[in-house]
Amino acid sequence: MSQVPVSEIFSPASLLMATMRAQDVEEVVAIENQAYPFPWTRGNFLDSLNSRYDAWVVREPDGQIAGYFLAMPVVDEMHLLNITVRPTLQGKKLGRFLLNKVIALTREAKMQSILLEVRPSNPRALAFYQHVGFQQIGIRKNYYPSTGTTREDAIVMRLMIVNQDHEF
Repeated sequence: MSQVPVSEIFSPASLLMATMRAQDVEEVVAIENQAYPFPWTRGNFLDSLNSRYDAWVVREPDGQIAGYFLAMPVVDEMHLLNITVRPTLQGKKLGRFLLNKVIALTREAKMQSILLEVRPSNPRALAFYQHVGFQQIGIRKNYYPSTGTTREDAIVMRLMIVNQDHEF
């Protein structure tokens, strides 16, 4: 299993980043349910793992998962499908650390950009992505489930990686 210390972000320095495994999915789903009103399902995560997407978790010293992401390589860009920090740990730069790992994987794969969708109703995420250099490139109409029978659009954003020195 590949692991990377997260010492630059958190104390103590014993936090580790590791590839997500099927055994992690129950804990990941619990975090997902805490973090979102319309969370991914257990099946969504297992399908992503079975498809061999890039999937990583960050663990606290006691072994609990603090955050995770899943990204799908598509031709010459990485599609960031899900990036989540446990709500009790948000605001501690873990999201930046996770995104830096996505950027590193994108560079290693010699891809040109990272693409993602974000809800317009998630101003914190929008501000974060804009701050780190993502640009809006479009809208996906009725992309996300919403309350009742309505659906919410998605803002499509891209971060160019080629010839860029991104590290946050």
